[in-house]
Amino acid sequence: MAPRDCTPSPSPRTSTFQHDLPLHSTPRSLSVVESIYSQSQYSESSDSTAASSVDDARPLRSLRPGIYVPTVTFFEPDTEDLDLDIISKHAVRLAKAGVAGLTTQGSNGEAVHLTHQERKLVTKATRNALDSAGFHTMPIIVGCGSQSTRETIELCREAMTSGGDYALVLPPSYYKAMYKPECLIEFFEEVAEASPIPILIYNYPGAVAGIDMDSDVIIKLAKHPNIVGCKLTCGNTGKLGRIASSVDAVTPSEDGSGFMCMGGSADFTLQTLVVGGSGIICGLGNIAPKACVKVIELYAAGKTEEAKKLQVVVAHGDWAAISGGIVGTKSALETYYGYGGFARKPLPRPSEQDVMRYASGFKELVELEKSLA
Repeated sequence: MAPRDCTPSPSPRTSTFQHDLPLHSTPRSLSVVESIYSQSQYSESSDSTAASSVDDARPLRSLRPGIYVPTVTFFEPDTEDLDLDIISKHAVRLAKAGVAGLTTQGSNGEAVHLTHQERKLVTKATRNALDSAGFHTMPIIVGCGSQSTRETIELCREAMTSGGDYALVLPPSYYKAMYKPECLIEFFEEVAEASPIPILIYNYPGAVAGIDMDSDVIIKLAKHPNIVGCKLTCGNTGKLGRIASSVDAVTPSEDGSGFMCMGGSADFTLQTLVVGGSGIICGLGNIAPKACVKVIELYAAGKTEEAKKLQVVVAHGDWAAISGGIVGTKSALETYYGYGGFARKPLPRPSEQDVMRYASGFKELVELEKSLA
């Protein structure tokens, strides 16, 4: 059998980078892609049948420039069951710190360790906690990456019915050697066509066998009306600047097109803003959300020198988060905030020496965090 041609067929698309349309507009007829992927395989029947009513009732939660935190998923230490109480309390702590939004099912959320049902429970608990604490308008971005187009779309649907507002999608990578560049473009366009919530492209080469989407590809995909942003954990601020300028990204001072061009690590927050980015989705926000937010506030207020000094402290702290990974982040949360627990196996539990090392790496940043009002 001849290899499948992955070149997308022509279809009408918006010709501008305007992304300020309502999240859920008037009903429309199903596209071919939506029809193909309309049957749910993983979700409970109640999820699929309730999707339209949930869609009609959900409020509009817009993305705005700022700090978004990919939240940690917490487990009971003995059973590794979800600790929904701590998940909820952590979400509220971050919201009270002034972040612009939260992300569930990211790398820090151990999405790869969760079942579909657990993913839904985490997002539902987060949404309920935010609403109960009065943060009704805070958006939740949900990690929905998977290896097949079909399951990725299914995760997007489950994200919506669980209370998620946007989907963060990695490119598939298991069959990397067989992909043509056109296959990834087709993947994102098909997901965007069928997803009931807008999506953000997630470029993180370290998590997807080195696949690194270039600025040309992301700029092309940004023209799709249901693709409303990107997260660049590749750390390439040149790429980020090219995308931001080409799509007229929203910034702390300019509305632009509404497209969110986000950095993926707190250690280049200031650099992201300087080249026209919209903000950061950063795991370090789990440890020091106020400090991360403060960098953006200072820059937006024109206090660049103060922002630079704070950025240095944040960058040092972020290296502790990067080098320690989720194991180190959870350890630091336990040390400094009294909760955190452990990652799911087969990730290791930290030794006493590890705990001391992680605590030392975050010490300066946590002291700063606790000094901020």
